[in-house]
Amino acid sequence: MITVQRVAKAVGKHLTRTSLQARKALGARRKRGCPACGATVVGFFRYGDNGEWGCPECGASPRERLMNWLIANGRLAVPVEGAILHMAPNEASLVRRFSAATYYMPADLDPSRYTVPNMARVDLMELAVTDRYDLFYASHVMEHVPDDMAVLRNIYRALKPGGEAWLIVPLWAKATEDGSFDIPPRERERRFGQWDHVRQYGPDFADRIRAAGFDLEEIDASSIDVAARHYYALDDRLFRARKPGGAATR
Repeated sequence: MITVQRVAKAVGKHLTRTSLQARKALGARRKRGCPACGATVVGFFRYGDNGEWGCPECGASPRERLMNWLIANGRLAVPVEGAILHMAPNEASLVRRFSAATYYMPADLDPSRYTVPNMARVDLMELAVTDRYDLFYASHVMEHVPDDMAVLRNIYRALKPGGEAWLIVPLWAKATEDGSFDIPPRERERRFGQWDHVRQYGPDFADRIRAAGFDLEEIDASSIDVAARHYYALDDRLFRARKPGGAATR
């Protein structure tokens, strides 16, 4: 659905990306870096309100760069000998990292939207497997599902004891506001930031995760060394949820 908000974001993205390409061509010094693709860059392009959103080389978002930094620096460990379910696999760098696992399933409610090989159709509202996965990853997915508590319980059941769910959602400082698909798309865009969202999460998302039975660690980009955070333009917050039992991971 085309909206004024989406068009404005696209225009800002195009203009700033073009500016960065021009500066690169003119020999501007590359003072920044992207942990997703390893490139040194002149800067990052704008998207919406974030003036340093995207890598001009690979397009990686702040949350994708954050995940790569956390993995590369040992804050997170990819279970390469285990099973991974990767929902909405838009992040090419994380597809590469996760696909090294013994069993890797990239999935979405609409697999046809992706060019990732071996995509599977998974409806999180109907996810019914038990003790199957070592890692579940979903970035900007939970705000789309009709009943997030039902989905969190499904994810909990699908993980092996000791397995982890790495969840990232759009956040604001207020309490979570829920809606439904009965609300017209333009009103959902106004209230929740995007026409296909049915809620806007606040920090109390953590309470919902714990209510589903998980242990929880929150890793915010603001906790990372200032120099590293600036160099890589890291942003966002990871909700690292662990199903009790099994061997603890670092």
